[in-house]
Amino acid sequence: MTLIMILFWALLIVGGVALVHYLTGARRGHRPGPPSQEESGWSNRRAEDLLAERYARGEIDEDEYRRRLATLREQR
Repeated sequence: MTLIMILFWALLIVGGVALVHYLTGARRGHRPGPPSQEESGWSNRRAEDLLAERYARGEIDEDEYRRRLATLREQR
């Protein structure tokens, strides 16, 4: 019985904190759901960094690296 009461109060507190976080985020103009590319800071520079990491790990060869890098830079 004690364990159930502790779980109940923990769930109630966590739910309250989540609700406050959601409501205060909505007031600041944040929309629920995944962030857009601008909000998340995603850019061609980040894509180039990821591509360079894949090349360094040997996941892609030099030709593929250069081809994809050229494609990314053309889209700017």
